[in-house]
Amino acid sequence: MLIKMINYKEKLHEIRAFVFDFDGVMTDGGVYTFPDGQPVRCGDVKDGYALQYAVKQGYIVAVISGAVSSSITHRMASLGVTQCLTGCSNKLDTYRRFLADNHLTPNQVVCMGDDIPDYQMMSCCGVAACPADAAIEIKEISDYISIRPGGHGCVRDIIEQTLRLQGKWFDPANDNHAALTW
Repeated sequence: MLIKMINYKEKLHEIRAFVFDFDGVMTDGGVYTFPDGQPVRCGDVKDGYALQYAVKQGYIVAVISGAVSSSITHRMASLGVTQCLTGCSNKLDTYRRFLADNHLTPNQVVCMGDDIPDYQMMSCCGVAACPADAAIEIKEISDYISIRPGGHGCVRDIIEQTLRLQGKWFDPANDNHAALTW
């Protein structure tokens, strides 16, 4: 029996939405704690730039995370990401609701995760992607493994590839990036 392997870039043509885990994808996975117990995470401004640019280009962007922290929702809101679904004990159920609420099919979504809680969600999307430092189980099911680790540009990597392929990335003749912040 002949099985045709589809290159993940062929699948990127259909993408309309991005779903990201937060810790370990948008951050390096480190969590620093202030004396009052408030956790602090570190992300990459280039990821932030790409996130807000994707939103401004009409893509649906969401975070599905098991973590609960106001810093996550504040950061995402500052980038225009309004679908910040935190405190998820079952990411697959949350992901399925996300699909239904946004009238999407799985093949229209890139999911990027880094660890076992992301496994089922990533198994039900068009393009499963992960950072370079993801757990081996996640790498095994990923269509694309970024050359960048979590919190260091892996989010920008997959967004930029998708938008470039669809002809929606930076155009020097059109100064559509000047108004964006990070």
